Amino acid sequence: MQGLALSKAYYEQCGRPMLEAQFGDVLDRIAVGFAGPGSDRFGFDDDVSRDHECGAGFCLWLTDEDDEAFGFQLTRAYARLPLLFEGVEKAPVSPKCAARCGVMTIGEFFRPLTGTDGAPETNEQWLAAPDASLAAAVNGCVFADPLGRFTAIRTQILTGMPEDVRLKKLAARAVTAAQSGQYNYARCIAHGEPAAAMLALAEFVQNACAMIYLLNRRFAPFYKWMLRGMEALPVLGALRAPLSALLTDPAPPEEKEAEIERICGAIAAQLRADGLTRSPSDFLEPHAYEIQRKIQDPALRQLHIMEG
Repeated sequence: MQGLALSKAYYEQCGRPMLEAQFGDVLDRIAVGFAGPGSDRFGFDDDVSRDHECGAGFCLWLTDEDDEAFGFQLTRAYARLPLLFEGVEKAPVSPKCAARCGVMTIGEFFRPLTGTDGAPETNEQWLAAPDASLAAAVNGCVFADPLGRFTAIRTQILTGMPEDVRLKKLAARAVTAAQSGQYNYARCIAHGEPAAAMLALAEFVQNACAMIYLLNRRFAPFYKWMLRGMEALPVLGALRAPLSALLTDPAPPEEKEAEIERICGAIAAQLRADGLTRSPSDFLEPHAYEIQRKIQDPALRQLHIMEG
């Protein structure tokens, strides 16, 4: 059983009865779910994933005031839940601010991921938060949230990235993809530097993937799940296969160069279709500068093209 399903079952069969029996008078103030860092929160876990920090468990999120009022008692009650469920050991309760399992405040969950006690508020905060951390802030599942505060923050993160920030991130990834894949990969091959060429290829794939997530208005997860997560993306998600093949197929360099150009052509076409650029070129660098010029915030627009 994958982590999300295991967590939901553990909550339904063990957690909810405990909450109803011992915390019925404050049940309407406790948010419960399974979200945050880890492959199990994304639904990407498998047998290999279970060698660390996995097990039966869930998260309970409280406001600061409620944590002071009954957080300690709730933590004690959670600790008394069964240590074995469906043949799986209970997940260890992580220290405060680790955003894993057990009782934590809403701010303690979001702070390591967004840099604030909730959603980023300024363009600078949005730009500073890594996409992988933002993805971890909105992944998983919320089982119950009667107050609605935890869910409201997740919704704000999922839908609230300022367009100027999205454009800055797109510009940075477009210029990096162009330089690494369309320019430096072939030059490294020509220089007789195959290892450097592989570094350029990996840089291209990672930045092209990040662009595709941004075009879907989604946050790219940690790099080891980035390609797998593309399966669910409606816009250019089909590029997952050729991007993966660039890294795994033993094709000769000239074939990979041609594939890079096909991928960049598809991305450039999407940029034009979205009204973000007008350049007819399939080379992504001019698209990057055109996107950057659309940014309204002068401070963001004046940042280095690769920053973001």
